[in-house]
Amino acid sequence: MESIVQLMQGFTTALQPINIMWVTIGGVLGTIIGMLPGLGPATGVAVLLPLTFSMGPVAALITMGGVYYGAMFGGSRASILLNTPGDGAAVAATFDGYPMTRKGRAEAALAISAIASFIGGIIATVIMVLISMPVARFAVKFGAPEYFQLYVFALAATASMSKGNRIKGFIAMTIGLMIATIGIDPQSGIQRFTFGILELQAGIDFLIVIIAIFALGEVFKSFLNIREGKINVQKDFGRIWITREDWKRSWMPILRSSPLGFFIGALPGAGGTMASLMAYNNEHQMSKHPDEFGEGAIEGLAAPEAANNAASVGAMIPMLTLGIPGSGTTAVMMGALMILGLKPGPLLFQQQPVIIWGLIASMFIGNIILAIVNIPLAKVLVRVLSVPPKVLYPIVLGLSFVGAYAISSSVMDFYILLFFGVLGYLLSIAKIPTSPLILAVIVGNNMEQSFRRAYTISDSSLHIFFKSPISITLFILTLVSIGFPILKTALNTYKTRKGL
Repeated sequence: MESIVQLMQGFTTALQPINIMWVTIGGVLGTIIGMLPGLGPATGVAVLLPLTFSMGPVAALITMGGVYYGAMFGGSRASILLNTPGDGAAVAATFDGYPMTRKGRAEAALAISAIASFIGGIIATVIMVLISMPVARFAVKFGAPEYFQLYVFALAATASMSKGNRIKGFIAMTIGLMIATIGIDPQSGIQRFTFGILELQAGIDFLIVIIAIFALGEVFKSFLNIREGKINVQKDFGRIWITREDWKRSWMPILRSSPLGFFIGALPGAGGTMASLMAYNNEHQMSKHPDEFGEGAIEGLAAPEAANNAASVGAMIPMLTLGIPGSGTTAVMMGALMILGLKPGPLLFQQQPVIIWGLIASMFIGNIILAIVNIPLAKVLVRVLSVPPKVLYPIVLGLSFVGAYAISSSVMDFYILLFFGVLGYLLSIAKIPTSPLILAVIVGNNMEQSFRRAYTISDSSLHIFFKSPISITLFILTLVSIGFPILKTALNTYKTRKGL
């Protein structure tokens, strides 16, 4: 009841006209930033950070929060329309969102994306109100062994659920892990696979790999068809909404994926990318028609969209209650809090309840505003698809290079972008799935460092990875994620032979 009372007081703050204006501005700017390749929510908050210094703490936090989950809304727009995710959290939206667009279902894809993001954000905010402290206490129990097991589980699940050949899924995962090792080893300081190139010492940013694999790979793949105009572009657009059948297939995945995304987002360092990919894999496993995944299954878009928006809410819990950033974006927000004279941690809810509960209340308002803005705006955005391919693809190419340069302002990133763009094209020809590669690039370094820290702490003993109940549970889930698809395929083969 105390939380409910505090929330009502938070609404008193959040519903002030000036704060409604700031959450609207933050949400709209976040949506635009999320659509641009390479400019994720962390970059958006960082760029807009100087503007918040002249605001009060409440307005500053509300604006940054609006940018954060606004970027989660916007990231999927580019994924659905151009097969170019705005940031890592929007990667999973390309798997079925873009195929829906190619099949002439852009309206439904954009609508379910906004609906799922809205519901995921609202559910996650409700959970945050009710169980923020228990979730934060559980998240802090994750040590190096637990994080290693979590990363292994995520990679195994993604690779084993790869469409077509699972062996190719694990090959893609291995390539991704190899890419993640490039650069200076954080523990020993030794250069690995840099080939004497100074710019590679810092490693390869996973956003560049994502932009290259998806955006440039798509451009290269479609290059031969540009003159002929063979790309299937939807010309006439109807009402941006979904059918009753779409909703029937989507509502349960949304409800299942929202708490999952919230929980993963509350784990420091896990982030929306892992949340969206795990939600996608879960729905793939549970689906009655898994063959449609990757070909335009609407639940394959709804689940990750609900999860990544929920993850953005969950990521704020460790930042606010423990002073531990749950993601790159919340790390920037935490810096802003400290500049504003606030100290994130367990006492923040007691010392600054007006500010914190005003922020939480603004999340309800912000998600409603973003749903209202994004569904009508989607009808304008889909017009991008009517641009002729010979005009559209150079624009995508230009945005990709601008996005890559914006990440680290290095010309070397252009060469890296081209290299991985060609790799993405070759992977598509070989029909090797890219999602295991992308996830491996994102979590590979953290997984390696978690393993080495745990191995060092345990005096070079592997038993540390099977000591805690969390580690054991994650290990069992890893075995299930690998074994379940194999058993399912074997059972289907047996039934086919027996004529069942």
